Amino acid sequence: MEAITNFLNSTGFAQLGENPLQLVMLAVSCVLLYLAIVKKFEPLLLLPIAFGMLLTNLPGAGIYHAELFEGGHVHWEMFAEGVKLANGSTEAAGLLDVLYLGVKLGVYPCLIFIGVGCMTDFGPLIANPKSLLLGAAAQLGIFVTYVGAVLLGFTPAQAGSIGIIGGADGPTAIFVTSKLAPELLGPIAVAAYSYMALVPVIQPPIMKALTTKKERMIQMKQLRQVTKTEKILFPIVVTIFVSLMLPSAASLVGCLMLGNLLRESGVTERLNKTAQNELMNIVTIFLGTSVGATATAANFLNPQTLKILVLGVVAFGLGTAGGVLLAKLMNVFLKDKINPLIGSAGVSAVPMAARVSQVVGQKENPRNFLLMHAMGPNVAGVIGSAVAAGVFLALFGV
Repeated sequence: MEAITNFLNSTGFAQLGENPLQLVMLAVSCVLLYLAIVKKFEPLLLLPIAFGMLLTNLPGAGIYHAELFEGGHVHWEMFAEGVKLANGSTEAAGLLDVLYLGVKLGVYPCLIFIGVGCMTDFGPLIANPKSLLLGAAAQLGIFVTYVGAVLLGFTPAQAGSIGIIGGADGPTAIFVTSKLAPELLGPIAVAAYSYMALVPVIQPPIMKALTTKKERMIQMKQLRQVTKTEKILFPIVVTIFVSLMLPSAASLVGCLMLGNLLRESGVTERLNKTAQNELMNIVTIFLGTSVGATATAANFLNPQTLKILVLGVVAFGLGTAGGVLLAKLMNVFLKDKINPLIGSAGVSAVPMAARVSQVVGQKENPRNFLLMHAMGPNVAGVIGSAVAAGVFLALFGV
């Protein structure tokens, strides 16, 4: 009888009442699973994040232990000796503890950037270098949101992590947050990927509010043909220049450009296909579930999370506005006018933001084809968000 009682007391059902907030987190994870599966909000990452959140909040499962990463450091001795529980017993590190090392050490985001580089065509950016300025202007949301987060009481390191949400680049947001504010990783990851999925909802009202019908109808000249030599030299030159200017951005930018060189060189087709498919898929599963594991009740259910969600929307909106407004300013000096709608694509959500520019433009002028023009600032935004990440990492001494 005693054995049966001990067994019943050891079940998760018996432990549910000890922390009612875990029930709330289980409900939140189910809502996120619904959004990923039914509403298709960035399902490739939101689904594993939501399931990781589900796993970490199951009482008694012991899959993830925040103690192993307290203070922003990996406590390797606990991996060897086990984690001491409140009842005095010791528990071995769980599955997600091991997988989370790839996040904490910055491995997964960089591997994903290799795959992103393999899938990215920098041709539109090379053909129209002015679009690099639009991608840079769209990073306005990152830095203004950083200031706003500091004013709301977040530390500078936390504020930098929150600001990166405005780059609309999930892996970069995870990379920076894992270094600067790991305690906010769960809420920031959920905010970043949820708002990326909402780009077609968030951006059009801002784009229309900041432009006139005449501006939205501007037709742009066809881009010139980019040579193979230019495409091969571009990732090499960018890697050298950005890494010398901002060494802290070298890992992200370097992996992005490595992937692009695998694509453009023409001699590594097997590696290119592997990075785009098998590597990306495997790392996405590990990254999503381990990031979701950090969303414990203590880290997620607090006023900070609500502030992060609000600041995330502000960051996206300001990033969109920054690109559009710079395009309007450039038109004052340019003979061949730019359609300001392509400036909104600088927020980096590739290729969704470029498609939004195309859709909004064609509603005003069915003969308007902005997709390739918008891809310039779109891919520039990927580089811009990585550079912004490097700025924050350099500022805070990481």
